[in-house]
Order: sequence, then structure tokens, then C-alpha cells
Amino acid sequence: ARSLSLKRAAEELNLTQPAVSKTLKELEDIVGHSLAQRSRSGVRLTPEGEIFLQYAEQSTAAIRHGLRSLQGAEAGGVLRVGALPSVASHILPPAASRFADDNPDTLLQVYEGPHLDLTTRLRSAGLDLVVGRLGSPDSMIGLTFQQLYSEEVVMVARPDSPAAQVRSLAELDRFRVIYPPKDSAIRPLVARMLMSQGIPLFRHRIESASSSFGRALVRSDPQSVWVISLGVVAGDIDEGHLARLEVDTGPTRGAVGIMTRAEDIQPAAERAFVRYLREQVANHGEAFG
Repeated sequence: ARSLSLKRAAEELNLTQPAVSKTLKELEDIVGHSLAQRSRSGVRLTPEGEIFLQYAEQSTAAIRHGLRSLQGAEAGGVLRVGALPSVASHILPPAASRFADDNPDTLLQVYEGPHLDLTTRLRSAGLDLVVGRLGSPDSMIGLTFQQLYSEEVVMVARPDSPAAQVRSLAELDRFRVIYPPKDSAIRPLVARMLMSQGIPLFRHRIESASSSFGRALVRSDPQSVWVISLGVVAGDIDEGHLARLEVDTGPTRGAVGIMTRAEDIQPAAERAFVRYLREQVANHGEAFG
């Protein structure tokens, strides 16, 4: 399914192409459906093959996860956590510090990225858990979600900029807007908010999921406005580096939580990390909305 070619699949598996074809045929006989269509241009999954692939990936990921857990029990283990930018700069640091102090034999690896990238890596067992916004239904196939708190999207600008005086969404079209890209979890929420008020997509926009880029641009350019989750810029607002625009963004409020693979048995290290995350939310409830 990954290579879309029996020949390339055989090379990757160190098998002959006839052996791969025979095994695929035996699998189709077992499930009672044709899973792939072969042609001179390669291999394409049938609709039944697409359905079966989702569960096959979950099964092989669970086996790999089990093997790593056994190996980790002997060597101290590794916990790989994916985090969206709003979490990486907000709730995650204190939880990570607590985990590292209490679990010195477990190596904590933290990866930041957009929602689609992180959930794809989680589903393929490249990550153990992801902390961030609840995504669209199709991005959550094979995953479970435990809510921690809710958060809204805000619009920020330099305190001394004319953009900081904006009071309505319609006024934003006069400025350069740093807008969430298509694969971000917050874009559908922002898009729905604009549509509900009859506001077209901003003409003068730069699409980016990079928190470092957004922060650098909006703090240096008085003509820029940044559309971003509150958690990413909460510290900048508190310190006076950025000002939150007085625009109602309540409709963008959404759930932030922990994503794991469905039906995975959660190891002790994961359970401990989740506990520290929940403690952070409980101790700073107002900050997390």
C-alpha cells in the first residue's frame, strides 16, 4: 500500500515479487475480497482494500508498540510525545519537567508540528501520544481523544500598531494576516467563523503553522495580525509584547486533549505523563479556560 508497486514492496521486504503476489492472494482469499488492483502502472487499493488497510495498520502498529515496550522495559524506555504549538509553549513544559524528574530512566522525546503530521505519525506508531486540538473526524480514525481543556483562537498584533485597534473582522482586510494553513486543526474553526459573518478569506495573508515565524513577523511588523491559538501567545500577551484584538472569537473555542491509538494498552510512562498534564490543567484552571 505504501509503495503502490509489487516490485518495490518485494525489494523493501527482501522477498521475491512472486512471493509477495502469492501472499497477497492468500490474504484476499482469507478476507473474501479483492484488496488491490494490479496493472502495468502499479498497484491501486480497492475500496475494500482501503478499509482493510486502516485496521491492518493499527494491528501492525500495536505489535511494534508491544516490542518497543518490552525493549524499553529492559533499557529504561523512550516516550515520544507530539505536541501542537499551543501545547508545546503552554501546558507541556512544566509537565515534561515533572516527568523527567520522576522518571530519570525514561528518555522523553518531544516533537512539535501541525495536527495532520502528528496524527499520521501517531497512527503509524511513530509517536506514543499527541497533545493538541481535536481534529476533524477523518483525521481521528483509529485514535482516541481525552479532553484536557478548551481553548479559543485569538488575533494578536503589536500593542503600538494600528492593527491593535481593530474591533471587527471586516477591518482585518486592511492588514497582513498570518493565517492557519489547510492542515492545521484551527483552520476549519476560523473559516466557519468568517463564513458566519459573511467575511471572505483575507486577501493579504500568509499561511503558516510556524509559531516562531508568526511571532517574529507580528512583533516586527506593525501591519501584521496573527490568527493563532491562545496557548501559543498567552505568555506574549501577559508580558506586553503582543496585544489581543477586541474581536469576538468565541465560536473558535474547541477541545484540547490527549490523542492515543485506539485500543492500545497504555504503558506506565504514558499514564504518568498524562497524569502530570492533568495536574497542570487542574492547578491552572483559569489559564486553560
